[in-house]
Amino acid sequence: MTLHIPPDFERMMQDRLGAAYADFSTALHQPSPVSIRINPAKPIAVKGPSVPWCTQGNYLDERPVFTLDPALHAGAYYVQEASSMFLEQALKITGIEKPQRVLDLCASPGGKSAHAISMLHPDSLLVSNEAIRGRTAVLVENITKWGHPNVVVTQNDPAEFQRLPGFFDVILADAPCSGEGLFRKDPDAMLEWSLQHTGLCASRQQRIIHDVWPALKPGGYLIYSTCTYNNQENIANTERFSQELPMAFCELSPDPAWNIEVVKRGNAIGYQLFPHRLRGEGFFLCIMQKTEGKTDTHRVKVSLQSPGQQERRELGSWLNQPDRFFFFKHQETIRMIGAQQAESLQQLVNALQIVSAGTGIAEVTRNKFIPDHGLAMSVERSGIHPVIQVDRDEAITFLRKDTLQRTGPAGFALVEYEGLGLGWVNVLPNRLNNLYPSNWRIRMDASKA
Repeated sequence: MTLHIPPDFERMMQDRLGAAYADFSTALHQPSPVSIRINPAKPIAVKGPSVPWCTQGNYLDERPVFTLDPALHAGAYYVQEASSMFLEQALKITGIEKPQRVLDLCASPGGKSAHAISMLHPDSLLVSNEAIRGRTAVLVENITKWGHPNVVVTQNDPAEFQRLPGFFDVILADAPCSGEGLFRKDPDAMLEWSLQHTGLCASRQQRIIHDVWPALKPGGYLIYSTCTYNNQENIANTERFSQELPMAFCELSPDPAWNIEVVKRGNAIGYQLFPHRLRGEGFFLCIMQKTEGKTDTHRVKVSLQSPGQQERRELGSWLNQPDRFFFFKHQETIRMIGAQQAESLQQLVNALQIVSAGTGIAEVTRNKFIPDHGLAMSVERSGIHPVIQVDRDEAITFLRKDTLQRTGPAGFALVEYEGLGLGWVNVLPNRLNNLYPSNWRIRMDASKA
């Protein structure tokens, strides 16, 4: 693999790494490791060594055609770069053993949100935000497939979270950056790189953190990360945050065998991952704890439209523990979220632009319930519906939204592959109607894979 490394980047990294630059340069010209993170609520068997800093992370010996793996579409795993899984070590010190309200500020395509919700207390709430409208669709898709109900997807600028002062216990800010750490995965990123661009990125990162800071409660944690190497966007930025915002830095204790560099500047401390020191790309992370500010004491009356008692009773049978959830209507769909999150959801509705909230259960059409795709993906789904077991070829047929050549009892049935829900069909006397979402269907030609 040949990379055309910008001379200014080369000089910057030589100054940064000294004698180790030769090893760094060699690593940049090697293929990127392939890694995935398993959904612990939908476990599957994986062959390959573990990612040492992530409980559910695994390396793969080679890159399969992920698009043609039904387990991916079922939300059984997420294809994620290994270094970014170091987020797990930061989350562990933020009090995840108790219910929290967590914001993933720059969330799309959703890997860190999925990672977080798998680690959080079952009664925690995750707000997964993406400011750019064109990036919200893939975020909703990945969150839906992961199958957890207590996630709200929003599309807001960081400054708009100031409408919720002291609301969040934890904020994840994987800030837009110059992308130096992904050069070998995306060589085209080098074409956009310049020293001027890194400065612009650093300024934007400063605005993002200052804008969202009021939404963090006193004692809460902000986890700041980038996929880049330069100090301007990393440790220099975090030192500046500490000079301008009331905070203290939190230390981690990474295993020395992981070869993660501890970076210090003034009172700032961060953690840098390099491709020549471990199996992963470039990644920087630091944890800041807010020392003073406003706490959310605002109470609101929940005015979300609720389904009728009969609807709740019938749809409740579609879930394992319906009493744990609050049911609400959005347009023609009945959705659910954890019962403890009803008031928080109302606050979010009042303050932000909601793209998706909770898990869709059913669409109401002519007084009939059509099961929502979110229910097929949900880890809370009961086994009340008939199941059609399919092999891999049939699963691909279904995921293309083609017609399955099957029969069964009339009505809605769950299509399942190796114990994983893929979606719904409506069994009619002479055919099966495939209800898989059209915009999520597989379009790849398998013969060219």
